[in-house]
Amino acid sequence: MLIEKPLYLKKNNNFKKNIIILKTVQYINFIKIPFLLIWRAWFYIMIFVTIILMSPFLFILSIKHEYYPYLWKLVRVWSKLLVYGMGFRLDFKFDELIDPNKSYMFCPNHGSLMDPFVLIVTSKNPIVFVGKKELVKIPIFGFFYRRIVIMVDRSSPESRKRVYELAKKRLKNGTSVAIFPEGLVPAEDVVLAPFKNGAFSLAIEHQIPIVPQIYYDCKRFFSWNFLKGGPGLFRVRQHRFVETKGLNIEDLDNLKEKVFSLINTGLLLDNEYMKDTNRIKK
Repeated sequence: MLIEKPLYLKKNNNFKKNIIILKTVQYINFIKIPFLLIWRAWFYIMIFVTIILMSPFLFILSIKHEYYPYLWKLVRVWSKLLVYGMGFRLDFKFDELIDPNKSYMFCPNHGSLMDPFVLIVTSKNPIVFVGKKELVKIPIFGFFYRRIVIMVDRSSPESRKRVYELAKKRLKNGTSVAIFPEGLVPAEDVVLAPFKNGAFSLAIEHQIPIVPQIYYDCKRFFSWNFLKGGPGLFRVRQHRFVETKGLNIEDLDNLKEKVFSLINTGLLLDNEYMKDTNRIKK
């Protein structure tokens, strides 16, 4: 005759098993820390070494705007080296193809330092970035960043006006522009931060299509938290373009909301993205 264990013994055994599992997970995470730090250091080593090697070409090709298409090709090779050199792969899906003879306003969500490199790798057409002024302070990198990127000091109205004028000049020359409409990288528990107006006012003025892109995995694999992440697959989706023909400045808020809703919905429906976003709230 089999004698069933009392309920309190079963609960006690389950509790012990859970403790063992928890300690094992904590031990594995602790062991991973040195490897994550070395992996992160490798990224910055690659950046600085490759910039030093490319510096003569970067300097020459950034002298005139007419050289920008050639500079873009060099920067694309560099970005591929960084993305694939860190052990990442790309799964790029698009609902509409880019016309190489048109200008566009690229608007991806922003959650990682890897986001600009992913955009560069996935676009053969030259794109000019509007980026934050603070990155100029990085040695060596900042020197070329200042020469290539349209910088913005978001605390200065004069700086924002200057960015607007420079972006207009580039668009008139047929180059596309990329602006991360959230402005800055939001906290990791934020799905998508509210959008700024800049990208949409420029798109309306120049009557160019907006290209909404969703980066599902950059934050999960390469966030600003050095103790998380690792090599993996970056999934990117390029939605159908949002047209601005016939729109005027009064339509700005509706246009901004339309693009925000498109990207936000895509992120909310992605289980992996939401699992990573919600982990801090638990």
